[in-house]
Amino acid sequence: MTQEIGDVDSLVRKRIRALRVAQGWSLEELAARANLSQSSLSRIENGQRRLALDQLVILARALDTTLDQLVETATDDVVTSPTIDGAHGSMRWPVKGHPGMIVVRQRMTQPPPDNPARMRAHAGREWLVVLSGTAILMLGHRRFRLETNQAAEFPTMMPHDIGAEGGPCEILGIFDRDARRGHQRDDGDSGSPGNRE
Repeated sequence: MTQEIGDVDSLVRKRIRALRVAQGWSLEELAARANLSQSSLSRIENGQRRLALDQLVILARALDTTLDQLVETATDDVVTSPTIDGAHGSMRWPVKGHPGMIVVRQRMTQPPPDNPARMRAHAGREWLVVLSGTAILMLGHRRFRLETNQAAEFPTMMPHDIGAEGGPCEILGIFDRDARRGHQRDDGDSGSPGNRE
């Protein structure tokens, strides 16, 4: 038990330092953001000062993370297999650190609808990247052409749909909880974006 506590303690200290360095902040900058002295922060990072819960909460906030993420140790479920939806040409993966969020890979062959009345709108946000081919994103009355490796991010309250141009395309999309629910209501639980193959 003492060994486990020591391991977590060491891991948290390394994370604090790594997150600070990743932000490009000096000890002085993070100390100011967390309302700590520079020497206190240095001792926390180097293991010379006890980790106190109230300081961890303040440091997590200053580092734009959560206390859970700062102290998380579970690494058992690192690999996730997709759920395959052959009828809709898609694969889905849950994002474990963000319950309700999913990643969807989908192959599309049909163009998006020409009629804006056929587009969907719902709460949430979506992000997608084109893995291969060319996709057309309809967003309200605007039309965006996305080539391979181009990405788009948009609020889903705007009527939207996506489809292929000039042949099949594959996209990878990330849906927050609200966007996923909106697609499940529209598609009867497929959770997949846009038109179907």
